[in-house]
Amino acid sequence: MRTRESAGAGDVGLSESVLVVWSEQLLQYDWGATHPMAPGRLALTMALATDLGLLTRPGVRLSAPSTASDRDLERIHDPEYIAAVRLAPLRSSDAPLAEIGLGGQDNPIFEGMHRSSALIAGGSVDAARAVRRGAAQHSINLAGGLHHAMRTRASGFCVYNDVAIAIAWLLADGVRRVAYVDLDAHHGDGVEAAFYDDPRVLTISVHESGYSAFPGTGFPQEIGGPRALGSAVNVALPPRTADAGWLRALHAVVPPLVRAFAPEVLVTQLGCDSHRLDPLATLAITVDAHRLSYATLHALAHEVTQGRWIALGGGGYSTVQVVPRSWTHLLAEITGAGLDTGMATPAAWRDLVRRQTGRSAPEVFTDGVQPKYRPWDAGEGDVEDPIDRAIAAARRAAFPEHGLDPYDPR
Repeated sequence: MRTRESAGAGDVGLSESVLVVWSEQLLQYDWGATHPMAPGRLALTMALATDLGLLTRPGVRLSAPSTASDRDLERIHDPEYIAAVRLAPLRSSDAPLAEIGLGGQDNPIFEGMHRSSALIAGGSVDAARAVRRGAAQHSINLAGGLHHAMRTRASGFCVYNDVAIAIAWLLADGVRRVAYVDLDAHHGDGVEAAFYDDPRVLTISVHESGYSAFPGTGFPQEIGGPRALGSAVNVALPPRTADAGWLRALHAVVPPLVRAFAPEVLVTQLGCDSHRLDPLATLAITVDAHRLSYATLHALAHEVTQGRWIALGGGGYSTVQVVPRSWTHLLAEITGAGLDTGMATPAAWRDLVRRQTGRSAPEVFTDGVQPKYRPWDAGEGDVEDPIDRAIAAARRAAFPEHGLDPYDPR
C-alpha cells in the first residue's frame, strides 16, 4: 500500500501574528507535589521555547492572562458550582466534596483553586478574543485545555472547562460555526457535553478507547443530540496505537469533516499524553508524530478558517522527557516555522532541568523516527485491523450527517 510523510510546516508559510498567553501566575494551578499534573511541565516548556528564541520571533506577542469573570465562567458552569469552588479551600473539614468532584487523589482541594482556575479560563478567553478581533491570526494558551470539567463538577484534573468557555465566548460574540479538534489521549468529554446538541460546534476527539482509558466515554455512536446529529465525532483507538495508525486516523477523519463543516474558527486541544512514555495512557505516539499533527492542523487552519486558530494545551504527564519537547514543537509551528528535529536541546536548558528536577533532559528534539502513515483507502480499510475498525466506525457514524460518503477516501 501507499505510504507518505505528512507535510511540513514550511508548506504553510509564516504566521502573520501570534498571541502567546503566558505568565508564571499560571503555575499556581498546582494540585500538589505528588500529583501527575505538575506545573513544572509548563515552566520547562516555556524555558525551552525562550532559549530557542521562539517567543521573540516576528509577529509574536506575549501577554499575561486576565482572570475570567463570573459571567464568562457561567457560560458553561452553574453559579452554585462556581461558588462552591471558591469556598472549597476555606472549609474547616477535609472531607471530599464528592458531589462537585473535588477531594481525593485526582482533584484534591488546594489553596487559590478558584483564582488559578479562573486565570486559566481567562487566558483561553483572551486567546479567543485576540483571534476574533483580528489582533492575532493564531493564539495559544498551553495552560489551557482542561477539557474534562463538567457544568456542575470537576473531573480529570480540570476545575473550569476553559475550552468550552472560550468556545461559548466566540458564539456569544457572533461566530456562527466553531470546529474543535481534541488530540489528547483522553476523550474530550466535557467539551462534547457542553455542545452536544448545538449545531454551531463540531467536536472531534481522537483518543484512546474508553474501554481502556479515562473517562470511559467517547465511542463512535456518540454523534450529538437530536438537533445536532453529526456534531460530535469520536475516534476511539485501541491501546498501543502507534504513529502510523494515529496519523492515519487523524487524516482520515479530521480534515474531511472540518472542510465540510466550514468553521470560522478552529480550536484545538493538544494534550501530549498520547506519547509512548506517558504514565496515564497506553498509546504509543512519538514527539515526531506530534510535530506532524501540529503542522497538519496549522495547514488546515490556513485552508479553512483563514488562519484563525486557537491552540490549547491539555494532558501530558512525562514532565521532562515529553511535554517540553512536544509543546516546543507546537510553539515553533504556531509561531511560523517548525524545528529541525535533529537539533540539540540547549545546554542551558538541560542544566536547568538537572537543577530543578535532578533528572537528565533529552538532548535532541526527536524520538529518532520518521513517522509515515497510509492514507485512508476506499471502503472500510482493513477489517482485521482494530485501528481501521475504529476509523471506519467514526466515519460511518458521522460522515453522512455532513453530506460525506464514509466509503469515499477523499
